[in-house]
Amino acid sequence: MAMDVVDFEIKGAEMQFVEVELDPGEAAIGEAGSMMFMEAGIEMDTVFGDGSAQQGGIFGKLLGAGKRLITGESLFTTIYQNQGSGKKRVAFAAPYPGKILPMDLKQLGGTLICQKDAFLCAARGVSLGIAFQRKLGTGFFGGEGFIMQKLDGDGMAFVHAGGTVVRRELKAGETLLVDTGCVVAYTTGVDFDIQYVGKIKTALFGGEGVFLAKMTGPGHVWLQSLPFSRLASRIFAAAPQTGGGGREEGNLLSGLGGAGGLLGSVLGGERD
Repeated sequence: MAMDVVDFEIKGAEMQFVEVELDPGEAAIGEAGSMMFMEAGIEMDTVFGDGSAQQGGIFGKLLGAGKRLITGESLFTTIYQNQGSGKKRVAFAAPYPGKILPMDLKQLGGTLICQKDAFLCAARGVSLGIAFQRKLGTGFFGGEGFIMQKLDGDGMAFVHAGGTVVRRELKAGETLLVDTGCVVAYTTGVDFDIQYVGKIKTALFGGEGVFLAKMTGPGHVWLQSLPFSRLASRIFAAAPQTGGGGREEGNLLSGLGGAGGLLGSVLGGERD
């Protein structure tokens, strides 16, 4: 399928969104629940799979849907097509604080490997597949890095990363050790493997993972400072636990309510 060439504008600071401008007949695909707004004239349609094989028969649709299911995404993708006579805009919002990264797949060799929850939206024609790590150690210990998404095509794709994002260019043979959750995306020339930290003391008391991602060039690597899994674990750890935890956190309103009820009972008794 031919790629749609779309114009875009990324807006915001911590909570960003991307506005994609569509010419008449052009379309964009978006992850379920990512749409922020769209102008009148754009028609929204939910398709089975990733929308890249709609002319390929039922087998192509099933294959695209199966790939998305394996990566933990929805079986369906939403397509936004400009059915109007002029340029129209549709916006897609980031799911949590971080940065939206525009990826020109044509400039990146036609393929990008990214974390399975990083994809936000793309021009119609970009194919969403899966990338299994070939090495056994990566499969057992890679955690978030084992099953990743593969974006194929020569159009624009947009991925989301948490916190601050850094892009590193690795030369041939150059190696970078990274926390597995901090890997956002990398080009196909980068070799992805898992390396053991090496010291049991570090594993037990260092607060870091036992295994790190070993990335060897040549190619480009995008890293994030705040993986969603890390953010979620911090929120969960700080949240009041069930079974009376809420009272230990100092619920001021409930405390005042209880004290008010007690005071009212005392005063009522005195009036009697």
